[in-house]
Amino acid sequence: MTALTVNGTRHEVDADPFAPLSDTLRVGLGLTGTKEGCNAGDCGACTVLLEGAQVCACLVATAQAEGAEITTVEADDPLLDTLRAAFLARGAAQCGICTPGMLMAALDLLRRNATPDRRAVEDTLGGVLCRCTGYLQIIDAVLDVARGNVAPAATDGRVGASFPRVDGAPKVAGTERYGADAAPDDALWLRAVRSPHAHARFTLGDLDAARDQLGLVAILSARDVPGRNAFGIMPDIKDQPVFAEGYVRYRGEAVLGLLGTREAVAAVRDADLPIAWEVLPALSGVAAALAPDAAQLHAHAPGNILVRGHLRRGDAEATLAAAPVRADGTFRTSFVEHAYIEPEAGYAQPGEDGAMIITACTQAPVMDREETARVLGVPDESVRIIPTACGGGFGGKLDVSVQPLLAVAARVTNQPVRMVYSRAESMASSTKRHPAILHARMAADAEGRFTAYALEGDFNTGAYASWGPTVANRVPVHASGPYRVPNVLNRTRAVYTNDTPAGAFRGFGVPQAAIATEALVDDLALALGMDRWEIRRRNAIGKGDTTPSGQVLHASAGLPDCLDALKADWDAMLARVAAHNATHRRLRLGAGIACMWYGCGNTALSNPSTMRITLARDGTLTLFNGAVDIGQGSTTVIGQIAADALGLPIAALRQVVGDTALTPDAGKTSASRQTFVSGRAAQDAAKALRARILALANAGDGARLSLDGTRLTVADAHTTRILDLVALDADLTAEARYDPPTVTLDADGQGVPYATYGFAAQVALVRVDTALGTVKVEEIVVAQDVGRAVNPLLVAGQIHGGVAQGLGLVLMEEFIPGRTENLHDYLIPTAGDMPRIRIHLVEDPEPEGPLGAKGVGEPALVPTAPAILSAIRHATGVRMTEVPVLPHRLMERLGGGEPPPIPLPSLAFGV
Repeated sequence: MTALTVNGTRHEVDADPFAPLSDTLRVGLGLTGTKEGCNAGDCGACTVLLEGAQVCACLVATAQAEGAEITTVEADDPLLDTLRAAFLARGAAQCGICTPGMLMAALDLLRRNATPDRRAVEDTLGGVLCRCTGYLQIIDAVLDVARGNVAPAATDGRVGASFPRVDGAPKVAGTERYGADAAPDDALWLRAVRSPHAHARFTLGDLDAARDQLGLVAILSARDVPGRNAFGIMPDIKDQPVFAEGYVRYRGEAVLGLLGTREAVAAVRDADLPIAWEVLPALSGVAAALAPDAAQLHAHAPGNILVRGHLRRGDAEATLAAAPVRADGTFRTSFVEHAYIEPEAGYAQPGEDGAMIITACTQAPVMDREETARVLGVPDESVRIIPTACGGGFGGKLDVSVQPLLAVAARVTNQPVRMVYSRAESMASSTKRHPAILHARMAADAEGRFTAYALEGDFNTGAYASWGPTVANRVPVHASGPYRVPNVLNRTRAVYTNDTPAGAFRGFGVPQAAIATEALVDDLALALGMDRWEIRRRNAIGKGDTTPSGQVLHASAGLPDCLDALKADWDAMLARVAAHNATHRRLRLGAGIACMWYGCGNTALSNPSTMRITLARDGTLTLFNGAVDIGQGSTTVIGQIAADALGLPIAALRQVVGDTALTPDAGKTSASRQTFVSGRAAQDAAKALRARILALANAGDGARLSLDGTRLTVADAHTTRILDLVALDADLTAEARYDPPTVTLDADGQGVPYATYGFAAQVALVRVDTALGTVKVEEIVVAQDVGRAVNPLLVAGQIHGGVAQGLGLVLMEEFIPGRTENLHDYLIPTAGDMPRIRIHLVEDPEPEGPLGAKGVGEPALVPTAPAILSAIRHATGVRMTEVPVLPHRLMERLGGGEPPPIPLPSLAFGV
């Protein structure tokens, strides 16, 4: 037994003295507020105080903590309570998985230094990674406490108010439950054995003998899958096996599942297992996969081309050939890791007659149910998905991960089974942002009006399809940018390789395309001697304009307003750059600008959401909300919308979120659709419930509602009526379904792909050290058309987080399979990397949206990378064509070198 003093209480705990303190706190004492994101000291999620100083609990042996005072996020401490309040008021907790670590680091700082400056706060928080917030609201919350000006939490939850998230309290208290935080006590542990090779055949020996020798309950393989051993996002492409069947297509593919006690499973080495490998040449990158002699990776994809995307309007080729001003370039982007701080985790519980309950982190519970049911060979209704809190997703938790593995294991053993990915396993096996090779051309007339655009792009979809078709079809719609361009020809391919599968990642290929397009816009401005803001403003698409897909924008097209909002910032930034660079040769400033547009929801496909709201006879008002909140704040925003439409305060509304047995299908949390689509469904459901209430009370439309227990008061201009809910025959319920109006695209990509678009422009100020090749982003100013800011506090958090991920994309993030499968070698921005961010919210209402609102999350990321690239070019004169712009790449160009040639496998795309 080990004696530990935790939060002032002495505990005797039966723990391995060499076990990480984080594990002992979580398992031995049930203090799951201390999170485990990497178990390597890289992410800081497990930060606790040991004798008052912050430590990563995953790096401290339990025996080292004996006799020491340990403080965790669950502590009862007045200063910690003040920090919690400040985090809530500032919106500093989004998904919340890093919040306990942030709070502990901040508590350490403020106990040592009651009045820290901003740099001290950044330094202290630098050891705790956050992938959601962009850090600025966290830093401001800590400074609020230091300065004694913590604002009381807002209680006005009306639409338009900066209202704290309704699920925030458990996040700051450390009581929120994520995928790894709970499971039945008798649950077995499951670990996947994954291929060490990118391309190989294999044979299995006697698994039953190995099971007995290794003391396991079972060793699972493809033979144990009771239904179809295949899953995939696309309805007609189920190409990824739960367990590989004698053939693997990427490093990290699941081959076996080890099932037993946690200790027995952890003790098994891959070398202990009867697997014989025949390594095959791997096709890494699209050039290798498209070579004439390349191996065929999937029978349904001749030449390894999964799908093609195409959009044609006018005659781009002829216009390009005749244009007085042209620009072209070839651009390359890399794999980018989602790097959510919560690795995939969850548990399964088998039921009778094929029933299965999966409790896990996810972005798409209904899709998970469908995939799991197929793997089990049972009807969808036999599977129940209960989402846990999701510690970040960004698209990476749209594909199933643990769900089918858990389901098979629980079915085979008829016992509860739990699974938690290691950080290396998560990074090796999960989907990434698609690497792209993009060849783009653009033309303008002598007055700077754009006349033509053409793109040919290859996207590396990796070993399996995942969201490759979505990327290949979304990019052609968006590639020419948010500009009036009458002649467009965009062609894309998603290509199978033996690389890690690429899937959904905040933007679905649009961020990659924007890097190319915005560089060409700068080229045209330079060739014409025009200001970069001016050329964008002259061509900015707006109300009444027609998009390349032939869609007329009738409303909510606020890019011109966004650019106008930035004009003063842009002029001031240019003046500052000129003054600085006149006297500095090594440290050069640069100003950059970029624009974006982004269609909210699925591309030209049905995209519905259904919401149900109930006022029960006991006075309980419940929104049954199937939209999973992965940190973006949908639970809060949709609740605000529903409460507003009903006419009751949000405090009266409870929510049931995501459970497929209790909530209607709200669709996946992706494509910036939940506020727009599910918010509209919630608004319509609440309006329908209000209409029922008013009819019962015989009251007019303008009546005011108030709820006190089971007494519902309805007051209009004529009289006040009180409805006794207990006396009703049944609960009052209303349900609504909303599907945004779109029109299927024809063979040339013509139609109405999205009901509405988000628009944004950003300007960036960077400092380049020309002797070292390093880039520091000093300031980003954002102007974004959000339709209607339902909750400005949460909108700002989404914009900050998008800018942070865009900064990582352009300057530091590059996933290399087998080399960067941890958060030490794979770099994401820290608190010290973030620039100042100022925001101009543009509200150009969307008639289809709830109270005029539309999506925010993805548009925030898209213009950041091209704006920073534009600024680097302004500072140095170098147009970078490959991201990330690592120091050695920039130094090569600063030395006068040409960019390395980017192989173009074949530009004969066809139609």
